[in-house]
Amino acid sequence: MDVMPLLLLVAGSAAIAAAGRRVPVPAPLLLVAVGLAVSYVPGVPDYTLDPHIVLPLLLPPLLHTAATDSSYLDLRAQLRPVALLSVGYVLFATFVVGCAAYLIVPGLPLTAALVLGAVVAPPDAVAATAVARRVGLPSRITTILQGESLVNDATAITAFRVALAAAVGEGATWAGGITEFLIAAIGGVGVGLVLMVPLHWLRTHVKEALLKNTLSLLIPFVAYAVAEQVHASGVLAVVVVALYLGHRAWEVDFATRLQEEAVWKMVAFVLESAVFALIGLQLPVVLKGLGEYEGADAAWYAVAVFLVVAVARFVWVYPATFLPRLSARVRAREGDLSWKGPFVIGWAGMRGVVSLAIAFSIPLTVHGGEPFPERNLILFLTFTTVIGTLVVQGVTLPPLIRLLRFPARDVQAETLAEANAQAQASRAAEQRLDDLLADERNALPAPLADRLRTVLERRRNAVWERLGQVNPVTGETVDDTYRRLSREMIGAEREVFVRLRDGRYIDDEMLRTLLRRLDLEEAAAYRETA
Repeated sequence: MDVMPLLLLVAGSAAIAAAGRRVPVPAPLLLVAVGLAVSYVPGVPDYTLDPHIVLPLLLPPLLHTAATDSSYLDLRAQLRPVALLSVGYVLFATFVVGCAAYLIVPGLPLTAALVLGAVVAPPDAVAATAVARRVGLPSRITTILQGESLVNDATAITAFRVALAAAVGEGATWAGGITEFLIAAIGGVGVGLVLMVPLHWLRTHVKEALLKNTLSLLIPFVAYAVAEQVHASGVLAVVVVALYLGHRAWEVDFATRLQEEAVWKMVAFVLESAVFALIGLQLPVVLKGLGEYEGADAAWYAVAVFLVVAVARFVWVYPATFLPRLSARVRAREGDLSWKGPFVIGWAGMRGVVSLAIAFSIPLTVHGGEPFPERNLILFLTFTTVIGTLVVQGVTLPPLIRLLRFPARDVQAETLAEANAQAQASRAAEQRLDDLLADERNALPAPLADRLRTVLERRRNAVWERLGQVNPVTGETVDDTYRRLSREMIGAEREVFVRLRDGRYIDDEMLRTLLRRLDLEEAAAYRETA
């Protein structure tokens, strides 16, 4: 097996994503554009998306990172709009896009058109979270988009299976489709509910942080595989488990949390970068089999399907947002709502690698050995829709949000809430320390007891100091200065340790021990004021 193309893909996409952080173009769009350009460089191998790799190996960790970074409480508060988008909109888009494609493309059977509709229906979890992080959307909108993208793949995959069964002649009915969807959804949630408690128990009872992180990397694959094995939704199983683990992450020891954060950030960065680069690299593969549709006809079909996808989302979003508000109870609970939020949600429906992976899973033939009707055209229209939504909507979303002028975050109020929370926690910690020191078994010399109190006081005061004035000379707050001076002092110690190692007064093993101690102290100094 030649691993060089894989290494080139990972290394190249990571380098481009890193460069994207230094330019105004969002990294996902830069990766897609570079992928499109590189796909025609002589000698570049064909990177064909294999659904047997993308769905079970790439989708679970990406869903896991997105779900653990989400808030279970916020998602529960936005359950109605999330459900209307992740289930209602996907089914609506499948039907509307399918019917439109049937009318637009001569000779395209309705069943094959509905397959196309199911393929392009779900906005992508990776694209949604990547763009949402970059543009700084209001928290409610971000929660709705993340919640939608976590669940909608399950709806789309089920709709695709039903449409595909009809297209290949296996027979499918509305009743059968609804039954299959309910079984997949309830089964996926059920598998997640069954797995989440024992998996969390393992995370809290395994002693080694290294083993805990190994378990953390395996969890999304285990949840997905178990659910798919019983013909349930692996997507929903992963999301349920990840939401539960993220909600109860505070019960895991600090070493595991610190390692997990670093490990999953690296995993998400590598996978997201590779996924967006892969999208661009699909162009030669898609065009190779287009055949009779090359030219103006194919371009017209692509533009028409993209427009239907974009318009259909607005057609669904506004009624789904405002019709429930005819209820006085909903209006009282949600307060005033302007047209701006639904507009951004409607425009933020970027498609991604999941749509392409599903499209590539369309079989080559139907029952009887006949070729699947217009399979290559469906692949092409899926590809152009993904590229169109990423480029057109992804590029215009940041300026659109700036143009709409959403209310800025109240940093002062957030800092005040943080300071009040820290003050309450500090009082509890002081009381606990007094109780412990009153027991002779916990006797400490006065300087060490004072040090515990000093660290606690510093942590409590740091937040309040952010509300104060900055240094007129440097522009720093007090905690900024404290952090900088701490780093300077630790840096001076680090230089001495290295000099002593170079002079052979201490060996490398002792150097690593001393540097780790300084690293932990530097991390503590940063986290006290960050």
